[in-house]
Amino acid sequence: QVQLVESGGGLVQAGGSLRLSCAASGLTFPTMAWFRQAPGKGREFVAAIMWSGIITEYADSVKGRYTISRDNNKNTVYLQMSSLKPEDTAVYYCAAMNSRPVNTRRMYESNYDYWGQGTQVTVSS
Repeated sequence: QVQLVESGGGLVQAGGSLRLSCAASGLTFPTMAWFRQAPGKGREFVAAIMWSGIITEYADSVKGRYTISRDNNKNTVYLQMSSLKPEDTAVYYCAAMNSRPVNTRRMYESNYDYWGQGTQVTVSS
């Protein structure tokens, strides 16, 4: 049984930092990602990382502030968030993708096969 379990969310002041973790069990995945959903909005792509950890992709809104990484020995992906803004407030979801063709778009949530339950991040102004 595949499970993705997120942790690390919470309340932080603007300008602060948080580190999210997502522990996967049951399978290992070539591609893992983070998405987020703000109140009243649809779920949006945040960042993705390939197995090697070298290839990463970020949404423009978080480039330079967020860093995605993974520890394959622990089957865990991380999202280090810095310089947080109130508009970063959302439920953050971990997602995992089974093996797909290399040109599969990582920013499309429909391409992901498994999802975590989400962790709330609230940034106060």
